[in-house]
Amino acid sequence: MGKDYYKILGVPRNATKEEIKKAFRRLALKYHPDRNKSPDAEEKFKEISEAYAVLSDDEKRREYDMYGSEGIHGRYTAEDIFRGADFDEIFKDLGFRSFNEIFKRFFRDFGFDFGFGEEEFRDESFWGKAERKGRDIRYDLSLTLEEVANGVSKEIEIKHLEKCSLCQGTGMQPGTSLKKCPRCNGRGVISDMRRIGFTQIIQTTTCPTCKGKGVIINTPCPKCKGTGLEKATRRIIVNIPPGVDEGTILRVANQGDATKGASPGDLYVVVHVKPHPLFERRGKDIIYETKINFIQAILGAKVTVPTLNGETELRIPPGTQPGTIFRLKGKGIKGSWRRGDELVKIKIEIPTKLTARQKELLKELSREFKLNN
Repeated sequence: MGKDYYKILGVPRNATKEEIKKAFRRLALKYHPDRNKSPDAEEKFKEISEAYAVLSDDEKRREYDMYGSEGIHGRYTAEDIFRGADFDEIFKDLGFRSFNEIFKRFFRDFGFDFGFGEEEFRDESFWGKAERKGRDIRYDLSLTLEEVANGVSKEIEIKHLEKCSLCQGTGMQPGTSLKKCPRCNGRGVISDMRRIGFTQIIQTTTCPTCKGKGVIINTPCPKCKGTGLEKATRRIIVNIPPGVDEGTILRVANQGDATKGASPGDLYVVVHVKPHPLFERRGKDIIYETKINFIQAILGAKVTVPTLNGETELRIPPGTQPGTIFRLKGKGIKGSWRRGDELVKIKIEIPTKLTARQKELLKELSREFKLNN
């Protein structure tokens, strides 16, 4: 069925050249890679550019109306499709980079160069620029509550793919070069023409030999076998900000797997907070339960309680009741705008074994308070 160039540009089939140009300008402003960084913008920009290149040319448009986009790709090389279109004029008018700059990056799959030289044609890194990023990797990192409270820098060891140290990621044996694909003659696509009755059908597919690049490696690198990659172990420092929660994901750019001719993926560090033997976490606050005896609760006392940064003294006022909570300001977890508190919950211990002397004293106290024995 092929592509509907009119629908891609959003114009009727009887649109004038000026209407087609106006539609392309509007869509170029929306999807040009200098302005739109969304994942699908690149593919959309390719589509509207191809549609404009065909419909802005009288002869190509006439043939498109007769045979469709498959007929166009069967009759023209990819370079011929774009030749003659006034992209440079439009891009310059819109304040964008030139046609050559942007199309060198995005249109390698067509297997032509738009004017860049033989030296660039043989540069493997150039042909890889339009490939997607490398694979992202995950690392699970366990932290103590003390580390989470104040933030910490941790050295971790990751295993990932890096550029081959021998061929520097080209996949070629050093001292050799790429050669034009003999199957597609450097176009990156192959066309198959057949007839059914009076109908001529032309099918264009990506070249299976060069995978659409138009070039192949003549002598693969002996170390990476032409992949351009090798397994490696690297130690890196990850800065953990204070106050992260269980399950927090931190992104470390370009520390994932490398891929041939493109930027590496990213490393995603997933934080896990170890249970603490003393404290329970509640947001930026921590909770600690301390035990005092009933005499301390009645008369008041000074007790020592642990914090995330050592010990501190807490004053228990006379008459403190079970379940009372005291707040230690600023002894909790550091946040973006304030540090949390430590909440000390009081639990009163009642003795189960008393000496005769202790029992007598308590009976005397009971009589003093006129309590029933």
